[in-house]
Amino acid sequence: MQVMTTDFLSLIGSRPRLEDAAPRIVEHPSDLIVSKGEPATLNCKAEGRPTPVVEWYKDGERVETDREDPRSHRMLLPSGSLFFLRIVHGRRSKPDEGVYVCVARNYLGEAVSRNASLEVAILRDDFRQTPSDVVVAAGEPAVMECIPPRGHPEPTISWKRNNVKVNDKDERITIRGGKLMISNTRKSDAGMYVCVGTNMVGEKDSDPAELVVFERPMFVRRPVNQVVLADDTVDFQCEVQGDPTPTIRWRKEEGELPRGRFEIRADNSLRLTQVKAEDEGSYTCLSENSVGKAEASGTLQVHVPPQIVVRPRDQISAQGRTVTFLCGTKGNPPPAVFWQKEGSQVLLFPSQPPSQSGRFSVSLSGELTITDVHSEDSGYYICQAISVAGSILTKALLEVETPSDRIPPIIRQGPANQTLVPGTSAQLQCHVMGNPLPSIQWERDGQRILGSDGRISLMENGTLQITALQETDSGAYTCVASSLSGETSWSGVLAVKESGGLSVPPVSEPYQLPGPPQKPVVTDVTRNSVTLTWQPNAHEGGAAVTSYIIEAFSQSAGSTWQTVADFVKLEKHTVTGLSPNTIYLFIVRALNAYGLSDPSPISEPVRTQDVSPTGQGVDHRQVQRELGEMAVQLHEPVLLTASSMKISWNVDRQSQYIQGYRLLYRPVGGSWSQQEVKAATERSAVIAKLLKGTEYEIKIRPYFNEFQGMDSRPLTFRTPEEVPSAPPLAVTVTTVKLSNSSSVSVSWQPPPTEMQNGVIQEYKVWCLGNDSQTRYHINQTVDGNVLTTLLKGLLPGVLYQVEVAAVTSAGVGTHSQPVSVIISDESDENVSLAEQISDVVKQPAFIAGIGGACWVILMGFSVWIYCRRKKRKELSHYTASFAYTPAVGFPHGECSGLNGRPGMLGANMGNYPWLADSWPTTNLVHNNVKDSVNCCTSKHDTPERYYNEAGISNYLSQNEKYSTDSNEGPIYSTIDPTSEDLHRFSAQYSQNTTPYPGTSNAQYAQPDRSKTDNVKQPKQKLMGKPVKMPSLNWMDALPPPPLSGELDECEEEDDDELIQDMRSDEEEWCPPLPDRSYLMDGVMEDGPAPPLRGEASSPTTSYSHQSTATLTPSPRDDGHCHDIPRLHHRLPCGPVAVPRAPSPPLAQSNPNLSANQECPDNTVPHRSAHKRDLSQGAAQSVENISNTTPGVFLFSI
Repeated sequence: MQVMTTDFLSLIGSRPRLEDAAPRIVEHPSDLIVSKGEPATLNCKAEGRPTPVVEWYKDGERVETDREDPRSHRMLLPSGSLFFLRIVHGRRSKPDEGVYVCVARNYLGEAVSRNASLEVAILRDDFRQTPSDVVVAAGEPAVMECIPPRGHPEPTISWKRNNVKVNDKDERITIRGGKLMISNTRKSDAGMYVCVGTNMVGEKDSDPAELVVFERPMFVRRPVNQVVLADDTVDFQCEVQGDPTPTIRWRKEEGELPRGRFEIRADNSLRLTQVKAEDEGSYTCLSENSVGKAEASGTLQVHVPPQIVVRPRDQISAQGRTVTFLCGTKGNPPPAVFWQKEGSQVLLFPSQPPSQSGRFSVSLSGELTITDVHSEDSGYYICQAISVAGSILTKALLEVETPSDRIPPIIRQGPANQTLVPGTSAQLQCHVMGNPLPSIQWERDGQRILGSDGRISLMENGTLQITALQETDSGAYTCVASSLSGETSWSGVLAVKESGGLSVPPVSEPYQLPGPPQKPVVTDVTRNSVTLTWQPNAHEGGAAVTSYIIEAFSQSAGSTWQTVADFVKLEKHTVTGLSPNTIYLFIVRALNAYGLSDPSPISEPVRTQDVSPTGQGVDHRQVQRELGEMAVQLHEPVLLTASSMKISWNVDRQSQYIQGYRLLYRPVGGSWSQQEVKAATERSAVIAKLLKGTEYEIKIRPYFNEFQGMDSRPLTFRTPEEVPSAPPLAVTVTTVKLSNSSSVSVSWQPPPTEMQNGVIQEYKVWCLGNDSQTRYHINQTVDGNVLTTLLKGLLPGVLYQVEVAAVTSAGVGTHSQPVSVIISDESDENVSLAEQISDVVKQPAFIAGIGGACWVILMGFSVWIYCRRKKRKELSHYTASFAYTPAVGFPHGECSGLNGRPGMLGANMGNYPWLADSWPTTNLVHNNVKDSVNCCTSKHDTPERYYNEAGISNYLSQNEKYSTDSNEGPIYSTIDPTSEDLHRFSAQYSQNTTPYPGTSNAQYAQPDRSKTDNVKQPKQKLMGKPVKMPSLNWMDALPPPPLSGELDECEEEDDDELIQDMRSDEEEWCPPLPDRSYLMDGVMEDGPAPPLRGEASSPTTSYSHQSTATLTPSPRDDGHCHDIPRLHHRLPCGPVAVPRAPSPPLAQSNPNLSANQECPDNTVPHRSAHKRDLSQGAAQSVENISNTTPGVFLFSI
């Protein structure tokens, strides 16, 4: 109340001032939560005039600060904020906690802030719930829970494991509220966990709780299946880990561990010693702990090497008898027993159909039986027992008492066809073998060769040698080898003739001939055919073997070897046309490009079958009845390779009327194929050349001659799939242009059916691209029934290789041949020239040429500078003269004189064409945009700018013309203000540019922008206002001064050089010679006219009475941009028209006005006239003007 009274009295006693203001809170205090004993600040800032006084209130009570009580822990800061040195807070007394407000007062009023609460943060010590120990098995979830202590603000919860914070980013770990949940626990999760409660007061840790993770037994090493030999030692490993440590024990399935021969070792492995066949079985390792159990097994196989318990004995037999060899074996697994004649490749197995016309057979017990013994059966017979455990063999001798064999001689190598030239020697070889050793005789064209001719001799090895060949020696030479057992012949043709420049093929060398094939083996015999197979020799000679020749011998057919088959391509052939019930011997020779090989070993004798029983009066009805009662059952096919199957069968009712079986097979839904088995006792066959990945249907049918039995029940089998062995066919690539990318369309056809090797599931398409630095690959996979695809996103200019391959379940097949495609760039045609130029520019020769040219230009320029300066020094000795023109004004402003000196032209005087262009200046400033010259900052288009307005009434005509052949002539230019494009003016003159009055109707020789010459040009709008002229009016004769800012690109190159030269010549400077002349009274020079834009220039141009005559250069001095002195102007680039007016008032040269003219694009600047005009042209112009032009006053300085 006292405060309010004081304020009221102050208001009554004093009058408020206008600049005073009531208090205003600009910063309000904010709520605070502070720990006990910590400093704190409640901010409050107020504005007003006079400065308000700030007071604080808590819960409505005024706060006592250090201003009232210096010992108070509350301080009132100058800004008005309330600062607490420390927060006082106890169980009973809480003096600092409450709601605060600040009040700002002055005599105009008071302002109250928003309420701000100050709370003291607390965190109790005791957790309301502490975590407890947890025990789980690995893989199971674990949950730990805690409730933090009470506190303000409410504490947050986190967890630590072994004093490391638990990372809840692990997807297995979730922290929600006070719970820690771990799913799929691992052994690594075990440890001591602590619950942490945190707020601004600090952290409180709970008592630790342990998480124990047990592991079920898990095998580190399992027992594996083992195969050992008898009496070996075997170890079964079993390593298990778990927590707690599991116990391990062993057992044998369906039996007991062998007593006295097993041991469980320290590493828990099981060892068996001196194993026997009865130890075979499955051994199991069992592991168990409190969490779970596990077991693993391994099998043991004990192999016993084969043993022969019954050995065969040697035997001697007469021809036609039956011989049996015994061979008893044992072993584990039971060994396979087979017989083999020593030196033969034929193996005889039990249950195998009888070989060699049914005379050899092996029983299931391993007995070998030979019926109808022949003399060739003599030899050692080997019984072999083999298994995975090893092998063993024994043998016995069979001797057959027979008369001596009568095999005719064999010619290993006979005479070869030869073509020789006269005078040379010929050797015709004939190498034979036989028992007894045969004799050799030679015949020519069927006539026996006698030894009367000394040029012919028979060598010891049977070779016939003929020396000094003559053409009469030509003929067919035959080698005849004969013995008591028969004879054999071999013929060859010898041709003797002049070569006539032809090359004679050399005789083949022995190493170029193929090696002899191996002994042919008989695989099938009928009444009139024998099927032979053989293996080729590894040595093919000088060329690949192309075919084989088969020779046969039979005593009943003759006493010589006969060729029964030639041009045989395969290593298997059936010789037909043989006689029934006849014994044959066969040899095989290999043929390559160099000749025939030596013969193979002679085959075993083979007897063709006798005539069929039907030919001997067999009852047909009986045959049909017995075949119809036969029951043949197929077994499940056995896969041999991906394209071959072994088919086996059995016969329930055997019949005597059976010759063999016909296997019929086909792809499901296809046509039947047939394979004959021509042995009645055969019970298996191999079907080869099957399509891979194809389902087949098969059945078997017995037959006897033309009679057939019942078909067996069909079976189906499927050959395994393999990758396709052929690529897709007809791969084509077509470029497709899309709106947003370059693409190609790839199409193909499936591989051949027989080479697909299964069902084509998909096709893979590769598009491989390479350039010099980068590789671009685009791959696609399409379904198997899709035969085309579109590849997008190809880059132009990159060479791509496209390949296609078919895919089966076995994998990716053969790739097609790469198809190249390149996407052409549409801009190639536009930039091809630029690319060619770029390639040329990059060539070292071009770079060297450019360097040389630059050097030559630099040297020429240096010479030009030297000559120019030298001529200037010579000209400095002349008396300088210039044309006097009255009323020449200078700008009133800055830089009016050269370097501030009075009476001299500054750089801005370049706008006045009547002053000498070579006037020196040192205050030229180059603009960065164009080489324009600026000196002064004053405006040019102001009333302070003066023009040359002195009138020239008349000039006399020149008394002499310049010679058209002279290279020295004055430089002329045409004054044509109407041809200057206003938009070409520089910015500093574009706003206030005005031509002289009275020139708007004048017609000048200007470039024509219209289609024809007689089209009226639109009048240009003149900018600015006219300048008041003196009484002496020159405007009828002179155009306005040009704009110094308009500089042409033709001068940009050498401005710097000129300025430097001008500066260097300051000391030698003298008033320049004028470089312009005036042509009067119609006397003119012939010269080219300026070109019109868009049209050819007219040879003549009409002018009004006010037009000025055009000054033209010499005809040989073409008006090029650089054919003038290097000043800040240029002449028109084209020829200038010559007016035909009778008496033009004036023609004045103004180089600056030509600054806006354009050069044609193909104009090449010339520099030669530049140097000439500075010296000779200028001097001659002065002389001509002074001599021929009255009214021009010459002053000498």
